[in-house]
Amino acid sequence: MPKNIYAGLYLVIAVLLVLPFVLPNNFYLDLASRMAINAVIVLGLNLLIGFAGQISLGHAGFLGIGAYASAVLPTSFGWPPLLAMGAGAVATGLLAALVARPIFKLKGHYLAMATLGLGIIINIVLRNEASLTGGPDGMPVPALGLMGFELSSDKQWYWVIALLLSLSIWASLNLIDSPFGRALRALHGSEVASQVAGVNVARYKVAIFVISAVFASLMGSVTAHYVGFVTPNIANFFHSIELVTMVVIGGMASVYGSVVGAVLLTALPQVLVSFEGWETVVFGAILMLCMIFMPKGLVPTLAARFRQGE
Repeated sequence: MPKNIYAGLYLVIAVLLVLPFVLPNNFYLDLASRMAINAVIVLGLNLLIGFAGQISLGHAGFLGIGAYASAVLPTSFGWPPLLAMGAGAVATGLLAALVARPIFKLKGHYLAMATLGLGIIINIVLRNEASLTGGPDGMPVPALGLMGFELSSDKQWYWVIALLLSLSIWASLNLIDSPFGRALRALHGSEVASQVAGVNVARYKVAIFVISAVFASLMGSVTAHYVGFVTPNIANFFHSIELVTMVVIGGMASVYGSVVGAVLLTALPQVLVSFEGWETVVFGAILMLCMIFMPKGLVPTLAARFRQGE
């Protein structure tokens, strides 16, 4: 792997190390933590959409499984939080593996509708199983303990989430540069050509869908413990669309684009509060302008212009 691929990772780590000491209060620290959580989720989703060329419009459903595993299993069955988080990830991976093979036989808008339907089903189950999940009102989530130490303050959570983001970027870079990652890029380019070259298309589609779903499940659990409360809104359709938008705005098939897209779209609603009732209109206008003038996403477009200017 070329050494300069890690340059962006070093920059991200440097920023993460400095942020807690320059942010003015806990509100901004909380916002930074939420940005990092979304960035990890979008990294996994970009592996599926950007690198493998497969769409998912129901990805928030996997967040919901992880979040409610971390809420229901410790609260109702007395499971340790870390074990519940692992069980949620395993259950999500098994579900993704089970549905991936029939779903990914579809293409285009049929595939989009199938993944959308999966997300809606998960959301409906979380809303209707009120005896376990608390229904539409949601339920509290117990604190997360690590090696006998309970995470409680915003700063403690920030360091854990920052570490998870750094590890996720490192893992994504290595995955993309591996034979597995090259197979994903070939799959995105042409499934027929990939098959001729010896790529098992079905297996790679299932594998990347499972990896992306597990990313989401784990961060759903982290979100639930961090916030201390979870509702079915974490798994709704609009959250799925928001995640896909982060992928597209930041740049598909770009690891650092995933981070930039998550940071911008997490922060943007806070910035637009001053528009008082017009936030959604301004938000939509900004997204439209980005897609018109930077259709490949922010990071790939800016990187291409920088190379041209050299």
